[in-house]
This record gives sequence, structure tokens and C-alpha cells, in this order.
Amino acid sequence: MKKQSGFTLIELMIVVAIIAIIAAIAIPNLLSARLNANETSAVSTLRSVSSSQAQFQASAKADVDTDGTGEFGLFREMSGAVGVRTTINASAVGAVLNPPVLSGAFRTFNATNEVSRSGYLFKMMLPGTAGIGVPETASGVLGANLDNDLAETSWCCYASPASYSTSGNRTFFVNQTGDITGTDVSTYTGVGKFVASNAGSAFKLGGGLTGITGLVAVGTKGRDNNTWKQIN
Repeated sequence: MKKQSGFTLIELMIVVAIIAIIAAIAIPNLLSARLNANETSAVSTLRSVSSSQAQFQASAKADVDTDGTGEFGLFREMSGAVGVRTTINASAVGAVLNPPVLSGAFRTFNATNEVSRSGYLFKMMLPGTAGIGVPETASGVLGANLDNDLAETSWCCYASPASYSTSGNRTFFVNQTGDITGTDVSTYTGVGKFVASNAGSAFKLGGGLTGITGLVAVGTKGRDNNTWKQIN
């Protein structure tokens, strides 16, 4: 009778142990690579947003106060999802921007009025009365009136991780200066973290937390008491 051959229990246990060791080494590296990729993508996206804002403002497609100087835009305007606003709260719009200056990915919002991309949530804000941050809404109608003179010179955008330590660690910020800063805190993970009441989080101490005008915190504490560092 032919003798059957196969693995012994000891041999199988050794193979399983080796696989477990390899997985223990590889999985953290894969997660780290994913985090780095998401953060790199978020920074790149903010650079694109900054460039798009410059193009939009220079074209004066939004000029609600009709003074000949363009105002900065909202995601949905710049991506061609809706017409460009003709009122201070965007309750009425004109022609759709054609061609759009921003990716069509910025036409879709979640339930908390953010755009989700590669593990990050993006929030656009324009200035209202006295520079108070007015967040963009999915409906297109803003929750407060804009200051059209300030909207000609100021805007800001935050990018925060959907899940801290899983989709990203750092929260990023950019405004009309084009400089990107970031802070590594778990405070801003998840949906709905940036609203009117903390619109000025990344700005240098010396102003109200709700305002989006003034100096940006670079290597110093912001108005949220977190340290924001320059991103190269």
C-alpha cells in the first residue's frame, strides 16, 4: 500500500506562525503608507483649490456688488454644479461657470456640507459681516450673508481626516495667501468639525475664533490653541 505524504501538525504551525509574523510587520507599514498617501493627496487638493480660487476671482464671474472686482468662489460654483451667485447669500444664481475651474468631485457634499476625497473632508468658507466665516452649504444657499468687499480678498478651506489615525493624522488649511499649514490633533477627525464658530482655528492668536481674516498661524499656536506648521 502506497504511503500518503503531507504536512505534519508541527510543520503547519510553523507556517502559520511565519505568516503571522509577516502580517504583523506588513500591516502597520501598509497603514502608514495609506496615511501618507491620503495626506499627500489632501495637500495636493488644497493646492488645486487655491489655484482655482485665484482663477475664479481674477475672472470676476462673481461680482455681486458690481464694483468690477471679482469675489472668491464656493466649491459648487467653481466646479460648475450650480450657477454663480448673484446675491449675498447665494439664494439666486446666474450662469454656470463654463468651463469650470475645479474638479467635478467638488459638486457632491455629505450631510454636514463637506466634500469627501481620499479619506479627507474639505470645507470651504467665505467671509461674512466683520470677517465672520460663512461655511458653504450643500443646498447652495448660505446660512449668513457675505461681505462682498471682504470676499474679494479673503477665503479659507480646511481639510480634516475622516478618521484620525486611519485615514489621516494631520488637518490642513489654506487661504488666499496660498500657504498650506497643518496641525496633528485628533480634535478635527470625523464629519462636521469645521463650522462658523471655529472658522478661524488656523489663524494666529489675536482675533476671534469665528473670523477668517488676519494672519495665519505658521509655526505658532492658532486661535484653537493648537500649533499649525508650514507644509512644504
